[in-house]
Amino acid sequence: QVQLVESGGGLVQPGGSLRLSCAASGSMLNIKNMGWYRQAPGKQRDLVAAITSGGSTNYADSVKGRFTISRTKSTVYLQMNSLKPEDTANYYCNAVVVRLVLGEDTYWGQGTQVTVSS
Repeated sequence: QVQLVESGGGLVQPGGSLRLSCAASGSMLNIKNMGWYRQAPGKQRDLVAAITSGGSTNYADSVKGRFTISRTKSTVYLQMNSLKPEDTANYYCNAVVVRLVLGEDTYWGQGTQVTVSS
């Protein structure tokens, strides 16, 4: 019912910047939390940043001070500055959608690749 479309990934040099976007679409959309996760080959998928419908944010320690998450009602952004090679990963958008009846569903985008290399 909900589709998440990510964009903005690419190749960047260390110290550079990228801005990721994720647009949610679907009928009767009521999104609670949105976030970004990342997964490198052979590693676990980890939280990068999350933001609630009220604007509260949470960041992984490894990106504090470098990344900024923001959102509209249905679109979440991740501004990534001072990128490091260790940031290289596939980045996944996440959204928690509230049901009409009590409950919620979690959706994932297909991922966008971020590669930080000189």
